[in-house]
Amino acid sequence: MDDASSGLSPLTLHGASMPHLRCQETELVDSDSLPLYLGLANRFLLALLFSASYHLISRWSKKVRTSRTLHIVNLKEIFTVISQLASFIYSTGFEFVQNFICRKLDIQFVIHKRSKYKSKSTLDAGRVVPASKAHFGGKPLEDACDENLAHAIGNGDISPYGLEAHIGDCTTAARVRKRYVELKTGRSLEDLPLMGMDYKSLQGQCCEMVIGYVQIPVGIAGPLLLDGNDYLLPMATTEGCLVASTNRGCKAILQSGGATSVLLRDGMTRAPVVRFPNVKRAADLKWYMENPSNFDDIADVFNSTSRFARLQNLHCALAGRNVYMRFRCSTGDAMGMNMVSKGVQNVLNYLQDMFQDMEIVSMSGNFCADKKPTAVNWTEGRGKSVVCEAVISGDVISKTLKTSVSGLVELNTIKNLAGSALAGALGGFNAHASNVVSAIFIATGQDPAQNVESSQCMTLMESINNGKDLHISVTMPSIEVGTVGGGTQLASQAACLNILGIGGANVDSPGKNAQTLARIIAGAVLAGELSLMSALATGQLVESHMKYNRSINRFQE
Repeated sequence: MDDASSGLSPLTLHGASMPHLRCQETELVDSDSLPLYLGLANRFLLALLFSASYHLISRWSKKVRTSRTLHIVNLKEIFTVISQLASFIYSTGFEFVQNFICRKLDIQFVIHKRSKYKSKSTLDAGRVVPASKAHFGGKPLEDACDENLAHAIGNGDISPYGLEAHIGDCTTAARVRKRYVELKTGRSLEDLPLMGMDYKSLQGQCCEMVIGYVQIPVGIAGPLLLDGNDYLLPMATTEGCLVASTNRGCKAILQSGGATSVLLRDGMTRAPVVRFPNVKRAADLKWYMENPSNFDDIADVFNSTSRFARLQNLHCALAGRNVYMRFRCSTGDAMGMNMVSKGVQNVLNYLQDMFQDMEIVSMSGNFCADKKPTAVNWTEGRGKSVVCEAVISGDVISKTLKTSVSGLVELNTIKNLAGSALAGALGGFNAHASNVVSAIFIATGQDPAQNVESSQCMTLMESINNGKDLHISVTMPSIEVGTVGGGTQLASQAACLNILGIGGANVDSPGKNAQTLARIIAGAVLAGELSLMSALATGQLVESHMKYNRSINRFQE
């Protein structure tokens, strides 16, 4: 992008060409921020102010010594007074003059001498590489603001972090960083998309140091008939066959009358760790926290931090003189990690008044447990605990899934139960729950890392009605999702939530939208388990992946 195409005017920096900078907060010396003639005018009038003042003081001191009348002035003194006043007015109104001139030049460059975003050094002509023609990706790269800023980042004159605050435009900041990475690595990022993303919506909550975005295709599976409602499932994935397989499972569930889900628990957890001088004092805190008569007081302190956070229960565990306190609370339609952390911090401040020898080691002591497969999440749950079931008729299994009830039951026992136990699985008694969870998580703006515990799942299959039909269920104790906050407010992710009809917060029943999302995920996992297990039972797995992944040609080559 060149200056002509962008409509930007170059400005002179100590005689070097410096393109237009869209900056809001950058620390530069005054003379470096102005066109050359304006910088010279600033220096000249400042010198004139001091010269005129010195001259008048000298003249009037002489008049005092000679007892001459001060108010009688000659032409030279009148000129000196006028020069002093003019230079003084200019100096006091310097910011106005600067901004007026800059607007005339279409230069939106504001100086903040006391900005909190201070770099280690100022931009000067010796460090900033002037924009010069170069070739990148087979095309000439014209002189541009992006090029100069990218070089300035490489030179260490400005930091790539927080560039948005300096430039004042999030898209430009991402473009400059992208160019900096190209210069730093010597490799093209031409195929990394930049335009088409609302970078302002990412600020402060989704991503830092942005240089673009990665395209992930979104497919639709379904409809999934769950709890009497039809849902089309948005799935963001690059794995061929996943959407098609889930879609086949949804079809089998629909043909059999639908699936049913039950929400067992809904509560996000956080477990700080504190330390005491000895075990006895640690035990004193445990007994205080778990005493039912103290719960209301603790809950009042916790609940005061949010309209939606409501403490449900807490449990303490000791490891020597360290106390791990696991708080569980409702969080409305938010996933709730920040909400519960805020409440926990308030309780810790409250406890320190009573237990002054308590030392807070960490807000999270891994007893929560977040983004790790743990027994405590598997047994106690975290987020939404959901069980989903369906009865699949024998005719559907034979015609749609091309297998048998007995074959599925036997395979599930040998693979999902015995095989997983042999591997020492922790909540991994399923075929591929994480596949479906990850795809829906990414599409709807959830935290992909929480797929770890959210995919803990046990798949059970039983033959019923004298072996004619199949009862299938998935038990998922820790689905961690929300429909507000985080990535859910980004345009694409919000659109996917809108497909499900659960975007944003539920005004009438806070928390219902997030609970519905958890139910839908469990239903989608049920469909995915049913279809994959059928493919494994009939030996169709490799064939289907060769078809949908387009891998046959690569193998032939």
